[in-house]
This record gives sequence, C-alpha cells and structure tokens, in this order.
Amino acid sequence: MLILPQFLIAMPGKSPQKDWGVRVVGGKINVVAGNHELRSRFPDDEILEAPHSVLSPGFINTHIHMYGVLAHGIPLTKAPSGFWAFLDNFWWPLVENALDSEMIAAAADWVCAEMLRSGTTSFYDCLEAPFAIPDALLAQKAIVEKRGLRGILSFEATERVSKENGQLGLRENANFINLCQKEAGLVQGMMCFHTSFTCSSAFIQQAFAMGADLGVLTHMHCNEGIHEPEYALEHFGKRTLELYDELGVTGPGMMASQCVQLSEREQAIIAEKGIKVTHMPLSNCEVGGGIAPIPELLSQGVTIGLGSDGYLNDMFEVMRGAFLIHKANQLNPQVLPAETVWYLATEGGAKTMGLDKLGQLQPGWAADLQLINIDFPTPATEGNLYEQLVLRCNQNHVNDVMIAGKWRLRNNILLDADVDAMRARVQSNAERMWKKAA
Repeated sequence: MLILPQFLIAMPGKSPQKDWGVRVVGGKINVVAGNHELRSRFPDDEILEAPHSVLSPGFINTHIHMYGVLAHGIPLTKAPSGFWAFLDNFWWPLVENALDSEMIAAAADWVCAEMLRSGTTSFYDCLEAPFAIPDALLAQKAIVEKRGLRGILSFEATERVSKENGQLGLRENANFINLCQKEAGLVQGMMCFHTSFTCSSAFIQQAFAMGADLGVLTHMHCNEGIHEPEYALEHFGKRTLELYDELGVTGPGMMASQCVQLSEREQAIIAEKGIKVTHMPLSNCEVGGGIAPIPELLSQGVTIGLGSDGYLNDMFEVMRGAFLIHKANQLNPQVLPAETVWYLATEGGAKTMGLDKLGQLQPGWAADLQLINIDFPTPATEGNLYEQLVLRCNQNHVNDVMIAGKWRLRNNILLDADVDAMRARVQSNAERMWKKAA
C-alpha cells in the first residue's frame, strides 16, 4: 500500500517533508519517498490518498495504568489532602485493592480504544491489583491482542500487603515475561516493583536481578512527590536514587517513572547511569506532585518518554501539558519546543521502553503510524506544523491508525469493536468497584 499525505514526519523532531509518503509491505515501511515518485515506481499498489493530513509515527505512551479509568468520578466524601493521603486513603484501599480480573479486562478494553482513537500504537502498562493475582496480566493480554496494539505489560509488585504477596507479584511478572518471549507477539512483559517505601532493599535487588536474567527493563515509580525522598532520607539517610545507586541497581536496565522531586545529585545519577525516565506532566499536577525537571534532564542526554499515567489518555493533551507547563515553570517560552515534545511522544518513547525500530517511519521499521487531519483555519507549513499539531489537535483529528501493517482505526472509527458495549461493560465494572469502596 502507498500512503500519500500532505506532510510526512518520518523522523520526529526533524523537519516535516511536504508531499512525501511511504510504501508499506508486510507490516513494515518499505520505501519513503515523494508522493509523485511512489506513484511512478509502484503503479499497481493500492493507494490511500490523504490530502490535508500528516503521516506520523504512532504515539508511544510510556506509562499508563489502564485500570485507572475505573476511578474516574468515584464518589469521595473529601479529596485527598496530599500525595500520601492520595495513596493510603484513596488509591490503595478504594481502587487497587478492589480490582478483580473482570474489572481489569473491562478497563483495558476501554482504554485500548481510547489510545487507538488518539493515535497511540504502543504503550507500557503498570498494573497493581494485589488480590487479583496470579494471572491478572493474562486478562489484560487477551484484550490488548484483540485490539491489536503493541503493549508491554507489567505487574507492580509490592510488599505493602505482605512479603508473600510481593513474591507473588514478582512471579506474576516473570511468568508473563517468559510466556510472551516464547510467543514473540506484539505483547511483551517487563519487571516492575512499586517504590522504595513499599518494598525492602532485598526485594528491590531481587526484582532487578530477575529483570536482568530475563533480559527486560525493571520499572518503578520514583519521587512522584515529596513523600518518597523524605521517607528515604528518614529511613536510609539518603535520597531515593542515592539508595538505588548504593544497592547497585542503577543503570540502563532501570526505567523510572515520574522523577518529579529530584535533587541535583539524583539528576546526575540518572544521567551518569543511563537511567530511562518517563514523564507524566498532567497527572503530576493532579496529585500535587510538582513539575519534573525534564528540560534539565534532556540537556544532560537522558532518554525520556511521555506517558498519560491513566489520567488523560489522549497523547495530544499530554504533549500540550508538557509543551506549556515547563515554559511557565521556567518563565521561558523557548523551553521544550513542539518538535521536541513530538519526539518524546514517539521515538523518545520507543527508546525509553527499549523498542527497536519503532518511532520513525524508515525502511525496515515497523509500520506503526497515524494519519492526522490538519485542515486548520490557517495554513500548515513545514515551519509551523509541529506547533500547530501540538497546540490545535486532539483525538478527534486522528483519522487512521495502523499497527504492524494492519489498520486498527479507519476514518476515526475503531474497527471490529462495539464501542457502546465496551462503554456499558466498563461502567458496570466501575459501579461494582465503587460499591466496594462505599
């Protein structure tokens, strides 16, 4: 198939190419060239004309909690007063502890639809449901495969319930990783634990050792607010990343999410050890965590991707948040330009998650792509396209999504999906969860 748009973003962060497109063969990009050249070279190919559209790599959401959709609108007598109260009085007892496999599957189905409709083709999900294991990840896997996304799934192992439950969580990850590696499909696994304040040092070292043995990254939440670094100082005499460094687990095999409250030394550890970082600008605001030092980390060469954290799963909204928040925080409109934000949402995310040949549209790379309507009220040009996309677009502008050469969204319609039935299912399961919380 030839896909012939008005603009092509082949290499995110680099200048778009006007009247260039791609040839897709067997799930991969085969040729990248001007639209006229593609027509001439491959006259017998099926052609998708895409005027007033930009062809871009699909978005890569580097951190999401799909089950989080069930908490949207949950009745509360009062809002949590801080980050620790958010976890201890709300998120753990009313959400994560209440989850079962049916809730997990219903939420995953709805959020997969949300991601597809907003141009997301790959994602990393972090599931914490201590009373739904073993096999909670299998419930998610069946849904993700049905929707055709490229997903990395993990269970957030923690000792907050018990040491035995923590070991069960680590085994959940290891068994799932082994299964997915054997199948070699679009769904894979990752090792994961929660934080330094819910997991012992020995448990953390065990998680990293298991991840290294299995050849996968190990993920954790890190300094999402002031609670964790203060806890680490009080209990260990050092800040969180200093503790991890002392434990010998820092390095390119670590993927740390949030990374909001960082000291200068912690920033240096991230850069020196090659730690990968995932940035959630909107959810950091929602929980009152603060603003992560992303421009500073980028200036030190840190690998960074963007994530929704399950808060708002439209990556356009996430990009817009990153684009605006850091400018306001640093009183500098030149901070984090639109082309950098687009890179973080695509190729940067792929590198953060360790995904090979994803995030660009180049020969031999995966045909994971999206077509975005750019029929703006003002002209789109090579010079203003990134800023127009980041500031003006949302999920309603995404017309088509392809993953591994297969269409999953066409003309803004999710293929092979009954959206009304999916909505009814997730609403029913949200009500079940809310009754447990009453």
